[in-house]
Amino acid sequence: MVGSIQTSYRFEELDFDVIVPATQVSYWGQGRTREGIIKSFRSSYPVGLYTKDGGQIGWARATSDTVYHAYIFDLQVIPAFRGQGLGRRLSEDLMAHPELANVTGWMLSTRAHHSLYRKLGFTDAEPGRYMSRVRSG
Repeated sequence: MVGSIQTSYRFEELDFDVIVPATQVSYWGQGRTREGIIKSFRSSYPVGLYTKDGGQIGWARATSDTVYHAYIFDLQVIPAFRGQGLGRRLSEDLMAHPELANVTGWMLSTRAHHSLYRKLGFTDAEPGRYMSRVRSG
């Protein structure tokens, strides 16, 4: 099955009827609106995975200055297709995005799949260096 999976970097091919509900039930996407999810993908560099008949089975996006920094968001494979190495493929495809392939620094935030990201060269963030701010409301 993995060999018949297609990758696309085209926003127009993303199926938000699949992406939105899956994002809204994820631990990171609860409370997000359909409009906000679509806008976040439109303002990012997206990647989608599709079956040979065009069904959306995975997606991710990154924000970036396209030179020094990129940040991965919303990487997800639908449950029926998990366990086939598609999370890794999706990560690799995103980092190979034509606009992002030469970015030198990648970051992400996750509660799960640390071993997958370590295999891709990610390490735990340096304590005392990285900070974050979340606006409430």
